[in-house]
Amino acid sequence: MELTLTLALGAGLLALTVFCGWMGARPPDFKRGPRLVPYRFIMLMGAAGLIVVLVHLVNLMGVSTGPTRF
Repeated sequence: MELTLTLALGAGLLALTVFCGWMGARPPDFKRGPRLVPYRFIMLMGAAGLIVVLVHLVNLMGVSTGPTRF
């Protein structure tokens, strides 16, 4: 991927992670019933994807993060 696409994907995943973290931390509203969206799980998946994007961004900058091949 190019740098522009990587930065856009990283910004999107960061926004998703922050939004789902905020929604998942809200207290339950028993009048409205249970939440049907697993916000905490989506937050964890977004954070894991963000880590992958950050490693890819570091690789685009020229730092080798993988093991050396013989």
